[in-house]
Amino acid sequence: MSQAPILVLGGRGKTGRRVVARLRDLEIPVRVASRTTGTLFDYGAPETWGPALDGVRAVYLVPMAEFVDPAAVTAFAHRAAEAGVRRIVLLSARGEDGRAHPEQEAFEKSVRDAVPEWTILRAAWFAQNFSEDFLLEPIMSGELALPAGEGREAFVDVADIADVAVAALTGDGHAGQTYELTGPEALSFGDVAATVSRVSGHRARYVPVSRETYAAALAGQGYPEGTVEAVADLMEELARGAGERVADGVYRALGRAPRSFGDFAEEAAAAGAWRS
Repeated sequence: MSQAPILVLGGRGKTGRRVVARLRDLEIPVRVASRTTGTLFDYGAPETWGPALDGVRAVYLVPMAEFVDPAAVTAFAHRAAEAGVRRIVLLSARGEDGRAHPEQEAFEKSVRDAVPEWTILRAAWFAQNFSEDFLLEPIMSGELALPAGEGREAFVDVADIADVAVAALTGDGHAGQTYELTGPEALSFGDVAATVSRVSGHRARYVPVSRETYAAALAGQGYPEGTVEAVADLMEELARGAGERVADGVYRALGRAPRSFGDFAEEAAAAGAWRS
């Protein structure tokens, strides 16, 4: 049983590829699945589920709320249980007061209903959004123009998420746990821009803008309407203070403090994330 692989969905994503790397460092068999490389997997193609699940003992499950039908995730989770999987670790997202974000509630229920050994990771906004994702381009332009007002977020380092995921996938004591994963402090986007500027030498500033201005900018960059509205909604949630809560999930899961945004930024700058 110990040689049965762990299935990592979204194995090329920000969390997935780090989970894969850690499992391989531990010499634990891992099956990497995505829509394009490794073991082919697509929530919209149930014929790919069986080969992905064949012989696995645990699953790292990463749904994307704006693209995946919750009914497909429910069906997949139950298919996993039928295939003998007892443990699923779900990457979710937190809403206000540490509750599940409304778009994630159905995914969480699917996992809790399907397997006896479930663990839910309710993550704050990723620090790596500024170095690897949609907030990198605004940083590089020198102007982080967002409709987030003076809202703050306890940005979490994806490395911490991966560490908690691997602990839950491979160790004892995490079944039935919901971990709210945040960094150690809540920061404004102005704080973020100042930190990136300080550690990288690349000057960036935060400029609060209206939802309409921001939505028009995203649409102009080619983002589909559904994504534009979803991201604008998230920004407005931050403006209302939804991200200010600092949680103890990393400490509960790992017995150590989470990495700070400053630590993340130093490492990202050293790796050339914001090099012009």
